[in-house]
Amino acid sequence: MCHKKSMTETMTVFNRAAVRRHRDRAAPLLGDHDFLFAEVADRLADRLDDITREFPLSLDLGCRTGGLGGVLGGRGAVKTLIQADLSLAMAGRARGNDRPALVADEETLPFGTATFDAVLSNLSLHWVNDLPGALIQIRHALKPDGLFLASVFGGDTLKELRACLYDAEIAIEGGLSPRFSPLIDVRDMGNLLQRAGFALPVVDAEQITVSYDNPLKLMHDLRNMGEANANKDRRPGFSRRATLLKACELYLEKFAGPDGRIPATFDILTVTAWAPDPSQQKPMQPGSAQSSLAEALGTDEIPGGEKAGSD
Repeated sequence: MCHKKSMTETMTVFNRAAVRRHRDRAAPLLGDHDFLFAEVADRLADRLDDITREFPLSLDLGCRTGGLGGVLGGRGAVKTLIQADLSLAMAGRARGNDRPALVADEETLPFGTATFDAVLSNLSLHWVNDLPGALIQIRHALKPDGLFLASVFGGDTLKELRACLYDAEIAIEGGLSPRFSPLIDVRDMGNLLQRAGFALPVVDAEQITVSYDNPLKLMHDLRNMGEANANKDRRPGFSRRATLLKACELYLEKFAGPDGRIPATFDILTVTAWAPDPSQQKPMQPGSAQSSLAEALGTDEIPGGEKAGSD
């Protein structure tokens, strides 16, 4: 769940330089570890297919090596896709196939007002310090009635690994250090979209569970996905070997199935919202209905204060 803060207050949780380094390091071999990004990209593309309109100029914010662009390449809704990532190495690999890519920080977008018909983002915004500010910038970058479609990691992501690392660190080191990104839930995400000025926001959640031979393989995948710990207050250097071994022991003890494999839960929030426009449908004002529910159902309306069956 995200930290509570005002729209004007910025809480620095992440070392953005570390986020960039992790992505730079992961870029060359991301294709061997991007299964989760690829799966969620397919799901975002399916959502886009359900929207019966075209988006001539769109932005993929946090594009990594261009996986979402590759999925959208054969679909007609997005005509021109600009790709952007914090990492130069990721943007360099995303460039090609008539899909330009540039380096851009989600916290300081370099785009003018009303530039894009759609802004898309696939599992990238959880590394942003000022998420409310980033959402406001995204809205400003959209044309009126422009679409914001994004996937974001939700609060139950890696709940098994989190619990085991916390318990192991307390047992071995006698305390806790910031090891994971603070994540957001459905309600808070919906509130932030409204406060950022989006119209018609919808947020829903689904879980993807991945099975692993052992916890070390999961940790190896996370590092090679560019998802290593970038908390600014993280302990310097590598984790203690004893702590990691204890975490693996706890993981197997608490979560291993009959086949010995362990689950890793990824909580995926999907966000759909629109830049405001006068043409959009507005909710009706209370008392503005032209006919009553009772009339629609063919029943008698009972005035307030009376009970059914009373004389």
